[in-house]
Amino acid sequence: MSKEKRSEREEYLKGIVNNLPDSPGCYQYLNESGTIIYVGKAKNLKRRVSSYFNKEQQTLKTKLLVAKIADIRYVVVNSEADALLLENNLIKQHKPRYNVLLKDDKTYPSICITNDYFPKIFKTRKTVKGAGRYFGPYTNAGALHALLELIKELYPLRTCNLNITPEGVRDGKYSACLEYQIKKCCAPCIAKISRGDYLTYISEVTSILKGDIKVLQEKLLVEMKEKAVALEFEEAQNIKKRYELIENFRTRSEVVSQSMTNIDVFSIESDEKSAFINFLHITNGCINQAFTIEYQKRLDETDEELISMGIIELRNRFGSNAKEMILPFPIESPIEGVTITVPQKGEKARLLALSRLNVKQYKVDRLKQEEKLNPEQKATRMMKEIQEALHLEKMPMIIECFDNSNIQGSDAVAACVVFRKLKPSKKDYRKYNIRSVSGPDDYASMREVVMRRYSRIIEEQGELPNLIIADGGKGQMEAMRSVIEDELGLCIPIAGLVKDGRHRTSELLVGKENEVIGLKQNTPLFRLMTQIQDEVHRFAITFHRDKRSKRQTASQLDSIKGIGEKSKQALLQHFKSIKRIRQATIEEVAAVIGESKAKLVLDALKNGNL
Repeated sequence: MSKEKRSEREEYLKGIVNNLPDSPGCYQYLNESGTIIYVGKAKNLKRRVSSYFNKEQQTLKTKLLVAKIADIRYVVVNSEADALLLENNLIKQHKPRYNVLLKDDKTYPSICITNDYFPKIFKTRKTVKGAGRYFGPYTNAGALHALLELIKELYPLRTCNLNITPEGVRDGKYSACLEYQIKKCCAPCIAKISRGDYLTYISEVTSILKGDIKVLQEKLLVEMKEKAVALEFEEAQNIKKRYELIENFRTRSEVVSQSMTNIDVFSIESDEKSAFINFLHITNGCINQAFTIEYQKRLDETDEELISMGIIELRNRFGSNAKEMILPFPIESPIEGVTITVPQKGEKARLLALSRLNVKQYKVDRLKQEEKLNPEQKATRMMKEIQEALHLEKMPMIIECFDNSNIQGSDAVAACVVFRKLKPSKKDYRKYNIRSVSGPDDYASMREVVMRRYSRIIEEQGELPNLIIADGGKGQMEAMRSVIEDELGLCIPIAGLVKDGRHRTSELLVGKENEVIGLKQNTPLFRLMTQIQDEVHRFAITFHRDKRSKRQTASQLDSIKGIGEKSKQALLQHFKSIKRIRQATIEEVAAVIGESKAKLVLDALKNGNL
């Protein structure tokens, strides 16, 4: 877009903004092609829309949105609650690019009561308009099956697919099936039950699915007493069984006292990309509905904005008319006549804690699912966690860790392991023989190795790490820092891994102030740091042992005149050790390297003529 066109567009938008009313309403941003790219609501239209064009307050995402705005439309409403309802409808209708996206999983099952002459009840994952009444969806399949089992025990409803009509029943068109024979069906097809009595069963089932169990229990109790008074004891006993089954189910499903009825509970968990909102509907102390939705963020929406949208979406979906909502923080009620409670203790606080538990678990589950499909996502998330925990400017895409190994200064070596995107990059591992240090001086050894490592990378213009870790405490960190910062002039974060008395990873030291970061066991950060520390220790100690073993085994053979490298290797490969060579006969040694060399070796080893 040219400067002239950009200037014209800005003047045009400025004129619209200046003429906006100070009333509640919804605004719509359109691009050059006339497509709605964003829908928002506001208590004060002029103030809210003006904020988008305040360059000091713009985030990167907002700047991208504003750059695409070519026109602005708005609708004035009576209240902010009306604005929220309208916003919700417009987002669903137009699906604007920069609005939050409702990522709805429509695979959860529901319970359907059909509109048949004799209705059926079954589980389904499809919703057919006009086919019947639906209850759900149920995120917990166990709860759904428990309900269906209860209904099956209480009421002998039909399960067949017959299209039963009153004419067919009257004319004897149908015959009883096995379900009737085993007393699992009341056989409405052969008029074993009247339609009125059958619909009474359906009405009671509807009460159970709606959570009105208390009302149903009271009704059954009255009926049981009436049958007993009328001396219809068998009927009274059947009603008693139903009453007890419902009571048992109610007791198991009750989470708070029965005084808590017709209440909606909402909680939210969000991060940079997504927001998860959990909904619980409480009837007579029991959870009647439980569901979690996910919004994919497009701009920097606040939790208050998102939970308001979620309230509208979930209440509409489940047809809730609750007059009280329990929330984790105060907001202006998006629905008139509904009280908002932010509990601190008591039974309502317990409900809020339960909702938070559900939304956190849902978030973890979705995260695990996504990471299975995209393993790099897990690595990125972990690197961000490390970045935040260690206060790093950049994500630690490359991590290098150093460790020394020696015995009283002898056979001193060092090792460097490299992790790229939190995975070991073994082709980048390096071993170092300590050259300039005599005696057990770990700090001097660390300075030598670090200097050799990074001076070479600088010389070869290689890729420097985002984080350097020392397998040790403050001393090793300071040795590294003296080389990295003072001598090489590099700015690379340095950390130190400290072990406890049982030689287990326990703490992480970070920065010049040696800030201590505790590592909780069984956390991703702990497991990663333990893996890095174990890997560098393994690599260093293996190199040290190889060097020591090579020195010990090779020293005696190397000093024998006339015995070259090939003969030495042949002897060690055959006999495995100096001790076995010394114990062997001249014929056995001669079979490997020849008689003349065999005499030289055995004479030197047995007689000490080295």
